[in-house]
Amino acid sequence: MIILRNKISKEQIANMPKENFSGRIFVIYTESEARKAVRYLNTHSVVGVDTETRPSFKRGTVHKVALLQIATHDTCFLFRLNHLGLPDFLEEFLQNNVLKVGLSLRDDFAMLRKRNQGDPRDGNWIELQDYVPRFGIEEKSLQKIYALLFGKKISKTQRLSNWEADVLTEAQQLYAATDAWACVEIYTYLEELRSHGNYQVEKVEEADAE
Repeated sequence: MIILRNKISKEQIANMPKENFSGRIFVIYTESEARKAVRYLNTHSVVGVDTETRPSFKRGTVHKVALLQIATHDTCFLFRLNHLGLPDFLEEFLQNNVLKVGLSLRDDFAMLRKRNQGDPRDGNWIELQDYVPRFGIEEKSLQKIYALLFGKKISKTQRLSNWEADVLTEAQQLYAATDAWACVEIYTYLEELRSHGNYQVEKVEEADAE
């Protein structure tokens, strides 16, 4: 029997080992590279998706989404939208029947719509914030959901880095890939639990999860 807890504290997460994506990472700059990536992604039934935008520290300044991450269990493509734009064929992938799993998708969709005219919501999507409550999980952040399920910590140290830099650092690439990959890992793990039903939820008090 697998025990799922409904909440977890920041202190508990701080003591966990770090998790990093260990698969292949491809940084995509050109349409030809993007087409190859999309052909590969279309051979999969489920992928994880996330985006990154250069942070703005000045009121009234908002940057366009700079990076689109799409990951399978062992491969992640980092589409550099600030170089590539959002080509029609990539937008079509976001709208097709391949199941795409993400978190806080409303924000991602809003940013992506500024890059092109289509609406990613027309595709086949799972919002983890709506999905995990079915298993008694009350957390909303990717870091906390992942920690609850796998006992490891996803670092957020690169979140406010410059995603429009000419070259993404290794740390940025790893951060971006891990976030997208974690989405598909969470979904796959919970779907397996759902299929055999061999789990129960352990409720923790609010004070224990602070």
